Amino acid sequence: MNSRRNHLLLFYLYEMREGQFIRRNIDRWNNYQQPTEDPDETARRFMHLVDDLSYARTFYPFSNTVRYINGLAAGIFLSIYKNKKEKRSRISHFFSVELPLTIRRHHRTLLFAFIFFAICIAIGIFSALQEQTFVRSVLGDSYVDMTESNIAAGDPFGVYKMENEFEMFVRIAFNNISVSFYAFILGITFGLGTLYLLFSNGLMLGVFEYMFFHHGLGVKSLLVVFIHGTLEISAIVIAGCAGLVIGKSIIFPGTFTRLQSITSGAKDAVKIIVPLIPVFIVAAFFESYVTRYTGMPLWLSLTILLGSLGFILWYFVLYPILVENRYSHVD
Repeated sequence: MNSRRNHLLLFYLYEMREGQFIRRNIDRWNNYQQPTEDPDETARRFMHLVDDLSYARTFYPFSNTVRYINGLAAGIFLSIYKNKKEKRSRISHFFSVELPLTIRRHHRTLLFAFIFFAICIAIGIFSALQEQTFVRSVLGDSYVDMTESNIAAGDPFGVYKMENEFEMFVRIAFNNISVSFYAFILGITFGLGTLYLLFSNGLMLGVFEYMFFHHGLGVKSLLVVFIHGTLEISAIVIAGCAGLVIGKSIIFPGTFTRLQSITSGAKDAVKIIVPLIPVFIVAAFFESYVTRYTGMPLWLSLTILLGSLGFILWYFVLYPILVENRYSHVD
């Protein structure tokens, strides 16, 4: 009888200890079921659960408490493993989802930048038509004289053959990336500096093309110059879009505070600038190593030109729309 009473007392004390253990930790365990993005907090939770699990296995080896804590610890362990996998695929996710969605949010700004740039090209052409000296005032006497000398010598695009390929590649790549950086950073001038950069580059392009059309080399210039120019000019317009995103975030904060709006706009602008770096590098490679072969077959020139244009239209216009539609259907 006494043995049975002692057994019941031990059992009662055993259950009481487990109950106290649960009551002391249940709020923390419940909190652990809420996800966190902080890796340090995740590690801290996992270590605490390991301690709790060790204690529970020692004193309540056959209890549901052990299974409960083990389940929490296993869930956090799997989340850590999953996060490691996600880090490896972060770059892929950025270029396939995050960046296209960012570009899509600013498609109207990109369209505005393109239209503004196209108008500036038209202004350059129109101004050159009205006044021949306008070409020299924009491009400079030395460049115009050199080009006219090359045309007279039968090699109108000889400027692309005058420099060592690698040195030319480094110089042009650095210059192109600098232009995109200036277009981006000038957004802090309420976008006015970015608009001026687009204006000056568009005006220069219009005058440049007029000069070749004036000498009956317009179509040839498109086939030669736009081998690299398609990527280069498109990237300048997109960089202009990034700068205007910053400018718009300053002028039109909407429902956000101005600081929140500027922070959000700057983040989006940086994302838009990131893919332009490889685009500018490829454009510099084409200009340095490919454009100099001005006598290449028509089909090859068109393949490079249309392939470049197709990439720009796909990745910066069509693909963002498809990604947005896909994710809106999921929601």
